[in-house]
Amino acid sequence: MNVSNSNSKTLSPDWITQGLIDFEYKKYMLLAYLQYTKKQFDEVKLYPTFSELLFHYNNLLQIKENKQILSESFPKKLSKADFEKLKLTYTSILKDDEMMQEIENVVEFALPKINASVNKGKQIYDWINQNLEIVPVGITPIYFREGYLFLGTDDKLGNNLTNTIQIYKYKVTLFERADDSEILRGINFQHFNTITKSAFQTYENLKIDLIKNDRNLPNPATFLMQAKIICSLENSILPIAKRRLVEYLAILEKK
Repeated sequence: MNVSNSNSKTLSPDWITQGLIDFEYKKYMLLAYLQYTKKQFDEVKLYPTFSELLFHYNNLLQIKENKQILSESFPKKLSKADFEKLKLTYTSILKDDEMMQEIENVVEFALPKINASVNKGKQIYDWINQNLEIVPVGITPIYFREGYLFLGTDDKLGNNLTNTIQIYKYKVTLFERADDSEILRGINFQHFNTITKSAFQTYENLKIDLIKNDRNLPNPATFLMQAKIICSLENSILPIAKRRLVEYLAILEKK
């Protein structure tokens, strides 16, 4: 079956019920997508692929456990229009037992395939996370929900692999869950500058330069995060660095 026109770089949220509902068509659509995700992971490009895989895997589990969700995900066909009252009545096209069986076959085929890719993504995530180290630069003020992050890379011997340092301004925002069960933390990163650090500069000196150039934060919380590996900054290191900084600041708050 020819699926060359399908976009292998992504799967729509309702790919199971979108378009032709045929096991062979859905299988090749999925395999083309997983081939693309493998290529991304082989290049150590984790995001957004990893997030998408987690979404699809959880969505498939929900479909398997709750067929009502599957029913609601089907497109609706207009059956009657009441133009006077501006009311539209829709009839679900989900009436065919053979169609349901076809979808269940797709779900059973897709779950282990996507799960294997998710596990590969988790391995890459853990590898990157284990090779990120974070330390404060200078004295950390009492208020540290806003400040700066220096992001650089070293190898495991401590040899600087690049003298290019990315500087980000960050700001943490707290959210309460609707049931007040816990506080959620979000973080906003804004790229502030890219600098070339000389061997004679210290990170404390760089922090002093930041204070001189940004009077809005007279004593900013500043942290250095070193990535002891080389991989994509935008697709791998930076998304994990954001999560790591949020976790680090949450620990500081408890002290």
